[in-house]
Amino acid sequence: MESLNGAALLPVLAMITWTLIVWFWVLLTRIPAMQKAKIHPQQGQDTRHLRSLLPEKTVWISDNYNHLHEQPTLFYALAFFLSLGGGHDTINVALLWGYVILRVVHSIIQNTTNIVAFRFYAFVASSLCLVVIVVRELIRVFFG
Repeated sequence: MESLNGAALLPVLAMITWTLIVWFWVLLTRIPAMQKAKIHPQQGQDTRHLRSLLPEKTVWISDNYNHLHEQPTLFYALAFFLSLGGGHDTINVALLWGYVILRVVHSIIQNTTNIVAFRFYAFVASSLCLVVIVVRELIRVFFG
């Protein structure tokens, strides 16, 4: 992707890649945990019940996988908006990369130590990346 326009989409590919890595992480932890605890797959029908049967760290990873399908949907939409709408300048692209890096940090914290204060700081910092992009775009689109 030679153009700056394409550069706004590279963080999207990185975020999708990270989400798939966490999906594999879920599989590599949940299936062995279920086998070890002799949990029949059908017991996963009610995820609240399954959560109570799995080790805490296994639940952390699956929770994180779910989190990667929540706020990042705004990231994806915003990245495509920037790419298609002309707001793909160096600052916005850097903020997109900042978001991805901070979400990876958030995942690593949640999936290993799950220290909520550290997770919160990573979450807020990543959210601020999106807020700054949105404010910049509102100014560019309506006053630029």
